Amino acid sequence: MNRNRVFFAVAALVAIAAPAVAESGRPAPAELPAPPEGKGQIIFWRSGTMMGGAMGCGVNIGKERISALGAGKYFILNIEPGAHEFNAKSEAKDVLNLEVDAGERYAVKCTIRMGIMAGRPNLAPSTIEEFNAKKPDLKYVDSDDIGPRVVADPG
Repeated sequence: MNRNRVFFAVAALVAIAAPAVAESGRPAPAELPAPPEGKGQIIFWRSGTMMGGAMGCGVNIGKERISALGAGKYFILNIEPGAHEFNAKSEAKDVLNLEVDAGERYAVKCTIRMGIMAGRPNLAPSTIEEFNAKKPDLKYVDSDDIGPRVVADPG
């Protein structure tokens, strides 16, 4: 009985919170800024699906929080070339290793999968083409979610 109440309470929260989260921020501009000279660029994004809609996808390098991705959000990170390990965690930790080259642009998609008590974030390589196809529906992360390494809103 209590399990049903918890399920319906969570479902109601997601139904109310997910649209509100996806509506804030500014839409992605037609052209994004190129990576600066000598650096690579990673676009982290998350579609606006209902699955895990009320949960953020916190992107980290080691223990340093880079930014948090709500549903329907993206952010840009300019970074030194080389090997980098990104992670996202809730009740489980997901790790993505990425080799970055200077002058290159990469895309990383965060999805939220079902977990036991909370959603489980998953960071996976994506393509610029996939990001561009979703870009009209995405908005830049809110200013309170931007860490010092993240590029300011290009819109």
